[in-house]
Amino acid sequence: MAGVAENLLKSGEVSAMIRQGFISSPGLSPTSSPPPASLGPASPSPPRPSFPSPKTSTLFEMMSQEGVPHRTYPPLRQPSGDQNRLRLQEKIAAILAREGPGDMELSVSSSDGFRVTVTAHRRVLAAGSRFFAEKLAGVGGRAGRPVAVEICECDDAEAYVEAVGLMYSGDPRRSLAGEDVDKVLGLLKVSVDIKFDDGILACLDYLEAIPWSEAEEEKVVSTLGKLQIQQVCEPIRGILQRVSVEPSTSANTDSIYLGVLDGVLQAKDKKARRDMKALIARLLREDLDQSNMHYNKLEISRETLYHLCHKCLDCLLQLLSEAANFGEGQGDRASLMGEVAREADNVQWLVDILINKRIADEFVALWADQSELSTWHSKIPCMYRFEISRITAQLCIAIGRGQILVSKDAKISLLRTWLEALYEDFSWMKRACRMFDKKLIEDGLSATILTLPMAEQQEILLRWFDCFLSKGDNCPNIQRAFEVWWRRAFFRQFTGDQDHLQPQIVVSDEQT
Repeated sequence: MAGVAENLLKSGEVSAMIRQGFISSPGLSPTSSPPPASLGPASPSPPRPSFPSPKTSTLFEMMSQEGVPHRTYPPLRQPSGDQNRLRLQEKIAAILAREGPGDMELSVSSSDGFRVTVTAHRRVLAAGSRFFAEKLAGVGGRAGRPVAVEICECDDAEAYVEAVGLMYSGDPRRSLAGEDVDKVLGLLKVSVDIKFDDGILACLDYLEAIPWSEAEEEKVVSTLGKLQIQQVCEPIRGILQRVSVEPSTSANTDSIYLGVLDGVLQAKDKKARRDMKALIARLLREDLDQSNMHYNKLEISRETLYHLCHKCLDCLLQLLSEAANFGEGQGDRASLMGEVAREADNVQWLVDILINKRIADEFVALWADQSELSTWHSKIPCMYRFEISRITAQLCIAIGRGQILVSKDAKISLLRTWLEALYEDFSWMKRACRMFDKKLIEDGLSATILTLPMAEQQEILLRWFDCFLSKGDNCPNIQRAFEVWWRRAFFRQFTGDQDHLQPQIVVSDEQT
């Protein structure tokens, strides 16, 4: 029986089956000599630590099992329609063929059934990869027959094959030009696993030179952070300088924020200022929305924001006083009014940041205390001053939504200082504001008023009633607040009897 098997082997009829891994080659079998050339795992990524897979019977064992029907082994499954993998095999085979006839058949397979088999050159693989050099040392094949080597169940078989092809390149770095970041990261992992030093350096050079998208940036940082190779620590550190924050930068965060925000507030170009305000506001919102525990937040301090608020309010007060005392022949009034509008817009932007960061409570009191500013405001025509009343509307909307938590005294002071001005400027706000939401302002104002004591509700709403009857749609319509106050005052009267407010405590002697 053994003689028949030898004849079959010599005939080459089963050589294809051996190459495809269905049966073990007698020359590579653990029970025969020379030693096996099948490679076990060199590191976590070339085959899994649990390799080898379940033992496959050799041809001799199958022929010696009398009474057992001969089994037919189907060809190894190749994923249908996967043209990219077929092209990859053809490409790598062409690259390897340039070195002439090979002396080693290398098969790389993945757990999904994909397999690539190429004829390689032991001297090239041993020279390029310390992993292959160690595994192939002392392994010989029969004369005229290549050594068969297989790497099984790879996480990324394509990357293994690409890495082998890269060993044949005289300039691996140049060979990576034009590849995408994901592919190079895969090649880097494999190069580390098989100890392909030139491949590692080529991949690192590529990553240092190529731009990354934000999604790619996270993958690059994650992959490089897991590499523990002493020889490439410096190149990795150089690559990560693109995204790493120096300690000096973190320490100066507040001064950087102050410089950026102040620069936006002082910008002269209207469009550039508007674009940068939108950008900075979006970046600050993203910082607040980040829930990733690894995300390093660079918080702008409350003191910095309120320093800028005071600066803008002082400038606004000066501009309003100049505008109120503006006389004939003193200059360009329209230019001065433009400065007023710009500073009011600056304050609105800062207030929006304060609201998003949930630290606008102090500004409510600050704005309520601007009695001098309110006085100068009343002396300026509505068409020049309505942007200032938008600040009041902005605060009422946030209070009505529960985004600003302040005492009733602060709210009363706010409305006494600025509510009349809001009524007077409302028609101009509707006409001139690009992003005006009438209902949003009315709902916010209604909700704010209804949080006050009944006496203040009555005073404010009766005054509004008279104003609305005389101005109509030029006055905010807060009849919803009026209705609620009316019902509270006349239908659902609550006397505030303290006896009814005491909690009822029942003590029971029953045992449960």
